[in-house]
Amino acid sequence: MKIAIGADHAGFELKETLRSSLTEYQLKDFGTYSAESVDYPDFAHPVAFAVENGEFDLGILICGSGNGIAITANKHQGIRAAICWNIELASLARKHNNANVLCLPARFIPVKEALAITQTFLTTEFEGGRHANRVNKISC
Repeated sequence: MKIAIGADHAGFELKETLRSSLTEYQLKDFGTYSAESVDYPDFAHPVAFAVENGEFDLGILICGSGNGIAITANKHQGIRAAICWNIELASLARKHNNANVLCLPARFIPVKEALAITQTFLTTEFEGGRHANRVNKISC
């Protein structure tokens, strides 16, 4: 599975931890590459484009609250970015919403929880069925 990953300065440290722990996946790091202050759209857009155009299967975006990156990524047609702060939300985002970009709030979840949330997101399949009709109604 090919995963696009990116973060702003607030998510940099967590991104680095995830990158080193997700060795079973083919990852591409879209930045940032330090903890210096940056603008989250500069990293959310490239990750969203990469998933949107099919170059990558899923994306992971990280910022302080998860909100800025989710708002930015969801501007892209075909992107369903979900802010997840626990395992159950990650599971439901994939099962019911066919989310294709995981957004993590680095300032609000411990690293161990972020790792578990990410693994859940990456390994949970979309259930389809009644949920497919709803997901198909998302696009404008």
